[in-house]
Amino acid sequence: MEHFIVSARKYRPQTFKDVVGQQAITNTLVNAIENNHLAQALLFTGPRGVGKTSCARILAKMINSKDSEGDNLDEDFAFNVFELDAASNNSVDDIRNLTDQVRIPPQIGQYKVYIIDEVHMLSQAAFNAFLKTLEEPPKHCIFILATTEKHKIIPTILSRCQIFDFKRITVKDAKNYLKYIAKEQGVIAEDDALHIIAQKADGAMRDALSIFDRVVSFSGKNLTRQAVTENLNVLDYETFFTSTDFILENNIPQLLLQLNNTLSKGFDGQHYIAGLASHFRDLLVCKTPQTVELLEVGEETKQKYLEQANKSPQALLLKGIELANDCDLKYKTSKNQRLLVELCLMQLASITFDGEKKNSKRFIIPPSYFRAKGITPIQINKPTTPNTNNQEVKKEPVKVASQPTPVAKKAVTSQFSDSTIPKIVLSKDNKRTSGLSLKSIRAKKEHEIKQNEVVYDEVNLPTDDFTEEDMQTAWKDFVSVLEAEGKHNLASILSIDTPKLKGKTTMTVVYPNQTNKVEVERSQFHLMSFIRKRLNNFEVSLDIKINEEKEKQYAYTPREKFEKMCEKNPSLELLRKTFDLDV
Repeated sequence: MEHFIVSARKYRPQTFKDVVGQQAITNTLVNAIENNHLAQALLFTGPRGVGKTSCARILAKMINSKDSEGDNLDEDFAFNVFELDAASNNSVDDIRNLTDQVRIPPQIGQYKVYIIDEVHMLSQAAFNAFLKTLEEPPKHCIFILATTEKHKIIPTILSRCQIFDFKRITVKDAKNYLKYIAKEQGVIAEDDALHIIAQKADGAMRDALSIFDRVVSFSGKNLTRQAVTENLNVLDYETFFTSTDFILENNIPQLLLQLNNTLSKGFDGQHYIAGLASHFRDLLVCKTPQTVELLEVGEETKQKYLEQANKSPQALLLKGIELANDCDLKYKTSKNQRLLVELCLMQLASITFDGEKKNSKRFIIPPSYFRAKGITPIQINKPTTPNTNNQEVKKEPVKVASQPTPVAKKAVTSQFSDSTIPKIVLSKDNKRTSGLSLKSIRAKKEHEIKQNEVVYDEVNLPTDDFTEEDMQTAWKDFVSVLEAEGKHNLASILSIDTPKLKGKTTMTVVYPNQTNKVEVERSQFHLMSFIRKRLNNFEVSLDIKINEEKEKQYAYTPREKFEKMCEKNPSLELLRKTFDLDV
């Protein structure tokens, strides 16, 4: 069998022109050599597989080369280049041997170059032993340090080096270089297939070449997107395109079946939901022409993103990102992870659903609906009688009685057909068995009766003008009613702040904490009913705000409480002085 050389070694850069994605650094080093401006200690830092060691070797050859472009490196100065692996030579003795070698000048060429790879692995004592040599090296010596973890190097070493930060290889640069490698090897590769490999490499060119070799071994000379996704065990774009289509169609069953199919292939639920969040992000990017360039996909896939982005409302994408990200955060701590993902998918598919919403208020048919249908409103709390005298029927606001009679029900049924009003389905006996007490059932029944006592004719509701003083008087009267009923807690909360009139019909009240707000909201129905009837204006609304600074006004110290009491009764201070009392 013929010896195989992996692409990462076979196509390792031999000149600065071959280095991918580090144009700024390579130009700087070339100019430094041309202008004789090269520092004696260099530090190359950055992620793995981005060209640090390769650039160090190219620089070491170029220093003694006559060709500054690095194209003519035939003359062998290998014995002037010393490469040291700090991971296995990290002791003080190793550094002492290095400093002894540094004193000897080169026999051929001008410089001796020492490349110390993974320099962060040196021990603390080795770093300290290296300090003096690094600060004042011989004029014939240049040190090139390379590391992936700059934060582990002591500051005294960093301050003595010229630092070059290598960046991650972009997906575009990695894909173009892979296209060149595929052409060199006679491999026919789809653009999307190379793009997936470049994304999977996560900015490391060495990883991209390793993945490329692995996929070529799997699929041969024809590299397709399907072969890449199957071999790398990554979710294809089509999975998320299909999921989004199901979400837009509110098709929950198919969405759950697709999740089951994805999990059966060995993919993790968190991987799927995180990918869906990223897909929503990409669709959101495509909504604006200026941000399309942020989408790192092939041209064919980009067109699919643009088409689906046009069908997807922006509000759905924003809410989808929020739900998917929340599911991703809760995944690790969830005891039933599959159920968590399924619940998230059902919520996503329900964002644009136009059916009945949860916690909806009691459905009220507005009078405009009947007028549009040409139907005369009737009063259903008493039987209707035919108008035999051809007299004009007086129209009154239609009210729903708490207990409509059977005759009234019959009248409603005969007056309206199934096609004119929505059907309201009631249980036969309005009874159901539960663990609730009789008191809670009675309270719920009373609440339903009050909910039903609603005037349909919203047009004729009174909207009399009133002043802020009238509103505040009505508020105080309601507090008095609460005091008389023994509801002292709620009455004291309502007395914390005097409501202010905002606009013509909005009452604004400020409370010091959320607890007060919740208590008022629980009794808001009775409060607003009382005030609306008292002011004879049914457009009055309540706006409750929270001001934490206000809470500090009520957090009195014992001294502040005593001073507050003295303002109401000055005799307390005389009492304290007379009997020499402490607060």
